[in-house]
Amino acid sequence: MGKYTKEDIKQIVKDENVRYIRLQFTDILGTIKNVEIPVSQLDKALDNKMMFDGSSIEGFVRIEESDMYLHPDLDTFVIFPWTHEKGRVARLICDIANTDGQPFAGDPRSNLKRILKKMEELGFTSFNLGPEPEFFLFKLDEKGEPTLEVNDHGGYFDLAPTDLGENCRRDIVLELEEMGFEIEASHHEVAPGQHEIDFKYADAITACDNIQTFKLVVKTIARKHGLHATFMPKPLFGEAGSGMHFNVSLFRGSENAFFDPNTEIGLSDTAMQFMAGVLNHVQGFTAITNPTVNSYKRLVPGYEAPCYVAWSAQNRSPLIRVPSARGASTRIEVRSVDPSANPYLAMAVILEAGLEGIRQGLVPPAPVNRNIYVMTEAERKANGIDNLPPSLDDALRLLEQDEVVKEALGGHIYENFMEAKEIEFEMFRSHVHPWEREQYMKMY
Repeated sequence: MGKYTKEDIKQIVKDENVRYIRLQFTDILGTIKNVEIPVSQLDKALDNKMMFDGSSIEGFVRIEESDMYLHPDLDTFVIFPWTHEKGRVARLICDIANTDGQPFAGDPRSNLKRILKKMEELGFTSFNLGPEPEFFLFKLDEKGEPTLEVNDHGGYFDLAPTDLGENCRRDIVLELEEMGFEIEASHHEVAPGQHEIDFKYADAITACDNIQTFKLVVKTIARKHGLHATFMPKPLFGEAGSGMHFNVSLFRGSENAFFDPNTEIGLSDTAMQFMAGVLNHVQGFTAITNPTVNSYKRLVPGYEAPCYVAWSAQNRSPLIRVPSARGASTRIEVRSVDPSANPYLAMAVILEAGLEGIRQGLVPPAPVNRNIYVMTEAERKANGIDNLPPSLDDALRLLEQDEVVKEALGGHIYENFMEAKEIEFEMFRSHVHPWEREQYMKMY
């Protein structure tokens, strides 16, 4: 959240009575992990000498090659505001390194840095992301376990007393602001119990760090309100699911490479080529941006979630929307991403797909300015509109065939991701679900 030296961090730790440091990183599936150390070990951590057992982390390494190093990013130092009583707790987000000091190929954060270097080789200086993460708040039962009971009956932009999650949401915003977030909007979403908090865009790495921090803060503060926050894409049947729209743009220095005032809609050739690349590879990277069995319960018609491959500057039903802002704010909004995605991997595949569009000089199809949800299948076919994969299994098969997306992940991440997700889908496929009993127990 700021620019820090080792000496800055040590002084802040002393002044603020910080007692513990969490060395935080993210595994392949997007789960936040951390090694907590007492402040007495801070010097060792700041010198990149803190080791951990990588064999215990999903998709990292085998037990015979388990030693790995945590390399803290000093600029990610922040004190958790809610830790006051018995000494405060701070965190540093880390990259993972092998024993030879080289970046670990299975570290999602380091992998994104690899793709950003390819971006720089094409003459761009930064890739910016403005995320729009949504989440649900559910009540806890007497044992502290989450229920399916929401604590409000609010709808889009509703105010209290309908929106009883407002106090929790306000406290989340206050904690985030204390940690350095610049909050742009906070409101109730479409479904009961559903909320959205938008924060200012940042460069790719910082934005992905912010998403992971955001999830941690939301869950922590919700718990203090007797609520469970979930980023599960579709927790309730018959209600809208949660998305995490990615507003993305490429820059050359201070110049937005997506903006051209001389075109009809203000988009440059670079923006159009980038968008064409994303559309060309979206079916291949959907397993990454929508990585759970549950993700595909959200990607269905009727709930504003995109399930068709198209773009538009005029309506919200296509997969890519071009918001109206121009100049430095010119961007494209990739609307299929959901909050169960590992943000570092989602960012890597979207960026690589877009860069491939630029390298190949791809041209996107014509925009679709009609509501795609009301079009017939024949009309969609006539307009060249493909579907997103309908299940995780279908998405994995499409990922398997897309060499550009596989390159964006690297061999280690790709192989371990595929293995974990194939197991997940097989468990789902073979499980007997309540719906089946309701339908078939009495019929047969």
